[in-house]
Amino acid sequence: MSISNAQYDEIMRAFENNRNNNRHLLMQRRDEVYDKIPEYKALDSKVADISLKLGMELIDGDASALASLRDEIKGITEKKKELLRAGGFLEDYLEPIYTCNECKDTGYVEGVKCRCLKQAIIRHLYKQSNIENILKKENFDTLTYDLYDDTEIPVMEGIIKSCKDYVRDFNDEYANLLFYGGVGVGKTFLTNCIAKELLEQGHSVLYFTAFQLFDTLAKYAFRSGEVSESIDRVHEDIFDCDLLIIDDLGTELTNAFVLTQLFLIINERDLRNRSTIISTNLSIEELSERYSERVFSRIYGKYRMIKPDIKDLRIKIKRSLHRK
Repeated sequence: MSISNAQYDEIMRAFENNRNNNRHLLMQRRDEVYDKIPEYKALDSKVADISLKLGMELIDGDASALASLRDEIKGITEKKKELLRAGGFLEDYLEPIYTCNECKDTGYVEGVKCRCLKQAIIRHLYKQSNIENILKKENFDTLTYDLYDDTEIPVMEGIIKSCKDYVRDFNDEYANLLFYGGVGVGKTFLTNCIAKELLEQGHSVLYFTAFQLFDTLAKYAFRSGEVSESIDRVHEDIFDCDLLIIDDLGTELTNAFVLTQLFLIINERDLRNRSTIISTNLSIEELSERYSERVFSRIYGKYRMIKPDIKDLRIKIKRSLHRK
């Protein structure tokens, strides 16, 4: 999913604020050290004088000055570290401060979006779609076995362990999940539990209902006039996020466009080793009948099948509330 230019500008302003806040924090630290260790400030001034002297000598053509002045600066740097340690500070206390060390709070590494920028975009989209509030309510911490009967608890314990293992192994093992089965058995809840854990680990996670996904793609594919963001850009976000969640597959209006896009997404993400989670109320037989053979074969061959074989939790919740 792509964002507008205004949304992008808002995110980049946040990155600029990070840089400014970190620079301000560094200046506060520097003033603290200068106040406690006056000799450190004198050495900083000396380095500035040496650097100016070096520049002047290089301009005059004295290339030999570089090595000797470098040695002198190196000696001063070691002395500064000693002063910091003696003053009760860490050696790197006055090193530049970054929220993200990979991109140094610019959002880009060698012209490519940094993981932190991708995550900022995802979180922006999640905030807009209200999914953040949902994840506060639906996660492993809020999970309870109170609504399951004695035969269902062992089934769900095994499924939940599989979900937690999936999160644990996410960085090292490429895997896709298909949650399938009847309505109200907790398929969406389980995907939300996984999504929250991976988001908190800093992974980029995109969530769509099947209807939202194909509706978004159709709007870009068939839109006329000026289009600020092409379908190629939308595709790239969908193809490249760490985890894509497609919820309620089967609720969309299935046609040739949907079948083509679904295969493209599943296939391209598989080629890139990007994990996908799909949930559906359809049975395996219904999936095979509804979607093309190449779509079904990709899902059947590349996804772990998980079926929460329990009674409708929504009915149980209603009965529980009625008793109260």
